[in-house]
Amino acid sequence: MSESLLAVRDLEAGYGEMPVLRSVAFHIDEREIVALVGSNAAGKTTLLRALSGVLSHSGSIRYAGEEIGNLSSDAIFARGLVQLPEGRQLFGGMSVQDNLLMGAYRRRDRSDLDADLDEVFRIFPVLRERRRQLAGSMSGGEQQMCAMARALMAHPRLLMIDEMSLGLAPAIVDQLLDVLASIRQRGVTVLLVEQDVYSALRVADRGYVLEEGRIVREGSARELADDPEVKRAYLGV
Repeated sequence: MSESLLAVRDLEAGYGEMPVLRSVAFHIDEREIVALVGSNAAGKTTLLRALSGVLSHSGSIRYAGEEIGNLSSDAIFARGLVQLPEGRQLFGGMSVQDNLLMGAYRRRDRSDLDADLDEVFRIFPVLRERRRQLAGSMSGGEQQMCAMARALMAHPRLLMIDEMSLGLAPAIVDQLLDVLASIRQRGVTVLLVEQDVYSALRVADRGYVLEEGRIVREGSARELADDPEVKRAYLGV
């Protein structure tokens, strides 16, 4: 069996003297969509911050066959591990197109920016219409599309998305889930970190449940959706 694109072992992280993650272990294979689900304060964002090199940690993080746990966030980003943060964090006073170009500013190869812009406009046609509009003046759903498109401009190999559905109408969430399936077909692997368990498991191949900083369940998306404890705790069934 070939090595997973991302393999995490014995990961522990926290803030000061307060531990958050405890012996976390999981893996993601190439071109998978993997859901990491859990309630608020389960440690999901802390995990992403550790993977991105923003938060110090102990344990092993292997990505594309390389140990990256001791690398800077810039070096991790340059290897194609890109995080789409919770809350979008757009530059509201800049145009949509300028926000998209900011996604590519750390790329080593900037020769195909026009072609890349055309590609994200094909994925998100509304952004082509809004390209000259200030990003902060768009609706929440359009801003989330802009944030996803900006992340794609970075040419991610692994795209980590934090709370994609937060505050969005169900119809917009459905549209964004379709986009995830589309970008996976383009060769992008996705880690979808969500409090909305139902939405995450609809599009994922596999999933992990994080509770109080520990992985407590894992399996295929169907197995987790059918798990009585997951249904009781997260799906209201």
